[in-house]
Amino acid sequence: MFTAPAVLLYLLARVLRNPRYFPTLRERLGELSALWQKTASEAIWLHAVSVGEVLAAVPLVEELRRGSPRIPIFVSTTTLGGREMAAKRLAPLVDGVFYAPLDYVWMVRRVLRRIRPSVVVILETEIWPNLFREAKRIGCGLILVNGRISDRALPRYRRFAPLFGPVLEMCDRILAQSDEINSRFVAAGAQPGIVETAGNLKFDFTLTPLAEDSPVRSFIAAGQGRPLWVAASTSTDGRLEEEDDVIAAQRALAGWRLILAPRKPDRFDAVAKKLEASGLRFARRTALLDYDADVLLLDSIGELAGTFEHSAAVFMGGTISEMGGHNILEPAMVGKPVVAGPHLENFREIEKHFDAHNAMLRIETGAELASAIDRAAADAGLGQRALAAAGMKCGASKRCAEAVLGLYASRYPQFRRMQPGWMFLWFFSQIWRLGNARDRKQKLARRRKLPVLVVSVGNITAGGTGKTPVTLELLQDLAGRKPGLLTRGYGRHTRDVVVLPRGDECAPIERTGDEAQLYIRSAHVPIGISADRFEAGSRLLAAADVGVLLLDDGFQHLQLARDFDLVLIDAMNPFGGGHLLPLGRLREPLAGLARADAFLVTRSRAVANLKAIESTLHRYNPGAPVYHAWLENRRWTNLRGEHLDVGVFTGVKAVAFCGLGNPQSFWRSLANVGVKPMEQHSFGDHHRYTPTDLRRLARHAREIGAKVLLTTAKDAVNLCSEFEGVAAPLEVYWLEIGIGIDRRDELLAQIERKIAEAKSTV
Repeated sequence: MFTAPAVLLYLLARVLRNPRYFPTLRERLGELSALWQKTASEAIWLHAVSVGEVLAAVPLVEELRRGSPRIPIFVSTTTLGGREMAAKRLAPLVDGVFYAPLDYVWMVRRVLRRIRPSVVVILETEIWPNLFREAKRIGCGLILVNGRISDRALPRYRRFAPLFGPVLEMCDRILAQSDEINSRFVAAGAQPGIVETAGNLKFDFTLTPLAEDSPVRSFIAAGQGRPLWVAASTSTDGRLEEEDDVIAAQRALAGWRLILAPRKPDRFDAVAKKLEASGLRFARRTALLDYDADVLLLDSIGELAGTFEHSAAVFMGGTISEMGGHNILEPAMVGKPVVAGPHLENFREIEKHFDAHNAMLRIETGAELASAIDRAAADAGLGQRALAAAGMKCGASKRCAEAVLGLYASRYPQFRRMQPGWMFLWFFSQIWRLGNARDRKQKLARRRKLPVLVVSVGNITAGGTGKTPVTLELLQDLAGRKPGLLTRGYGRHTRDVVVLPRGDECAPIERTGDEAQLYIRSAHVPIGISADRFEAGSRLLAAADVGVLLLDDGFQHLQLARDFDLVLIDAMNPFGGGHLLPLGRLREPLAGLARADAFLVTRSRAVANLKAIESTLHRYNPGAPVYHAWLENRRWTNLRGEHLDVGVFTGVKAVAFCGLGNPQSFWRSLANVGVKPMEQHSFGDHHRYTPTDLRRLARHAREIGAKVLLTTAKDAVNLCSEFEGVAAPLEVYWLEIGIGIDRRDELLAQIERKIAEAKSTV
């Protein structure tokens, strides 16, 4: 907070110095595209500060995509050049590229809430305390890959180890480039147990060739027969400007051509002035008119690596000035001889490896550059030794990807609401917690058991998780066991006990509730309806021959003993935000999951991080198996009992409406069957539609040119009896769905074992 004025002044200075910085401010303040909003915590956020880190990230992202192509991946950068490079190299591989937020809590939280990452991956050594703390506070995995502490930075890390140590300890894992860097992280305060050596991602980097229509290709082609050298990422340390040495070397290299690429875009104009003053015939990439020029000033981003394969030798900048050097691997990967000055502190491991294999030519001063380029080009084996040295260290991307995915499979973060709403709702959630504990104690004290096996189908969160279609499937699967159903009858107008021994008797929705109507119309099994499920079960057993009872929405109905608890988990929001109502969606604390006999993760095909959900479930209940389920859209139906194929409304102008606890599930189902509604209308859960509701819907639908009204089977039972006439001439169709269950036979066998055990104890 106290540094805010200084930060504002810094941002203003950046904008004044470079107007291109202004459009980046929105993202730097944490405001990302609304199109990126994630509803499930399943993304990976990878931060790569600048061009070098972005290039190192390319093989890692490629490896992640090979291993898990469905995971949403977002990449943030800090510098303008890094963003441009990420847009060129990573945009086709990831779901979004953005500027990282400033390290203020509220800015970081905005980004976390928008993309909802499960894991945050930091490239090299970007240590941001607020980002680290906020990521860990909500339960994200935090991993630093390709970790590096340079010679220049090491004394500072050691001196401030008491400050860096607590921040580094927030990381779940730190993957260092080498054993030496591994020990440096420990010296900086990281716990030895989280630091390991995984290698350098830059050894796995694959160069992108120049585009076929690039003017740089034309420049190179125009000089066929003349040797070409590249001065890559030239830099200045404020004392020495490497371009001066490069220009002097070019003047001494008779017959040679040069591609000169300054490291920072803000130096392009200054270097152009140097070239103009030198008298050399030069051209700029962004205004390339003279293809026969002796020097090409490469004032573009993303093309430098593509020039290496066309060169006879490469000088790597940042190595004569005291900048710590830049990456020598890229030219080595295409077998080109590399010339470097004395300063490669930023790449110490690579430097030692290449020196040990005589794989690059070293110089002490810029005065040696011209002769070094000549000698390097003449040494036929130097480029081959560089290529071999680069190939010896491959494999880091696979090791890092395995570490990221391993962490991804073990973390499911819970995202918080914004303040002050969070504190307000937290207070009431604590009241709910106290009430829940008291209610549970009272229910267990008066628990009673029915004389048949009871299978409960329930959940731990409020809202729809697919209980009704799952219960219908189980009633069908257990048909040979003479199943019956006990349900509360949510939304009915009476409190009497309703018993339907045949299950298909005509009973008004006011006495049964809407969900019971679905069972009456579809299941055709004996049904007992009451808030007192024991009383309803006793009467149902007296009136019908029932061998097993399914308890609908019964996980919290503890006053009725059950033999098997099947708990449904919605993959899109499995743990209700980690908080009790009304702050989150939990009906009871997650510790209640320990009572489950089995878990069924519904909508399992809609997310990429099922392993993380399973890992969390096993943390609370190690013994319960986890099964996967998904919705199957089966057919459209109308009041006359006509059935249509699910794809029949593709391209048809339609208005959709529903009253569900989770309306998004219906909107996704429509998208899956090719329906793009002109409008979507959501009502409250279990909404009872009046003639006025339908008249307004139908009138508006006709006005905008819709041909049909579409809804759900659950909503169909809540339509008023005269809905067909009210909606005319529009037809009303509802989507009938079923549930596909992975390892269904295994789940049924588990229930059958419980039935057999119950019979053996009678």
